[in-house]
Amino acid sequence: MIRQAAFARKGQFLKGALHCHTTRSDGSGSPEEVIRLHKKMGYDFLALTDHRLYNYENFAPETEITIIPGMEMDRDLPGPGIHCHHIVCIGPKKEDGNGFSQDETFSRKNITTAAECQEMLDMIHAANNLTIYCHPEWSGISAREFETLEGNFAMEIWNSGCVIEDGVDANAAYWDELLIQGKKIFGVATDDGHAMHQHCKGWVMVNAENNIASILKALENGEFYSTCGPEIYDFRVEEGVAIVECSPVSEIQFRHFRAPYRLAKSADGKNSLRAAHAVIREGTNYIRAVVTDAEGRRAWTNPIFLDER
Repeated sequence: MIRQAAFARKGQFLKGALHCHTTRSDGSGSPEEVIRLHKKMGYDFLALTDHRLYNYENFAPETEITIIPGMEMDRDLPGPGIHCHHIVCIGPKKEDGNGFSQDETFSRKNITTAAECQEMLDMIHAANNLTIYCHPEWSGISAREFETLEGNFAMEIWNSGCVIEDGVDANAAYWDELLIQGKKIFGVATDDGHAMHQHCKGWVMVNAENNIASILKALENGEFYSTCGPEIYDFRVEEGVAIVECSPVSEIQFRHFRAPYRLAKSADGKNSLRAAHAVIREGTNYIRAVVTDAEGRRAWTNPIFLDER
């Protein structure tokens, strides 16, 4: 039997936001307002990832919430229209080896090749930060344009701001294109909240202790799932069968690039499903699951990589 890393050990699941903005860049809410809102909504940790402006600080120190150091970086490509690479980076405390400083700022740059974006990623990784590839649909980027980029531990498979304002970055098709190639990359749900109403719609649930080092290690190891509401309790492969257990939902689907696996639906469309299974086909290199409740809210497991068994 193999369990997806989030469920391989017992522990506490922490609710976290990995991508949001404040008035320190182009957000409408002050850092204090954004922090307090997330605490009110039950978040345990939060990264204030303003554009090209690094942050460690809890601007509402009376609010008990873990602030993950981070920022959002970008590179612009030739048009027409929006055509760019956006990267969220998150890292440890300064004293634990983070190469960036509080309020360190960076310039927006134009590039013409993926290799130039890789240079930015290499700079971030050299500063001991993890990277997340952001909202490829909104950015006008095809999978072909970012599949060669190395070092991203995750990519956004749900971006609430893009979904709410533009109706894009709501599915994981890009993710499957990378996974079928054998790339080990995890999927994260984020808000990328700029306006206050965009926050607290999509998040990660991380199996970790509530400190920066533990959260970052768990994220890097895939010990988390992503959700807009439903909870996932277990995801495993046992004797050639994938099994997922979750809070009551109306639909459960197992996914692989080549074709959808089994889709289970409740007979009346209500939240009456708590588990489902699917027989794994020969030659499948990974399997993942997505569950959807009657209100349309989803949760995504990270993949079980079957070629590692």
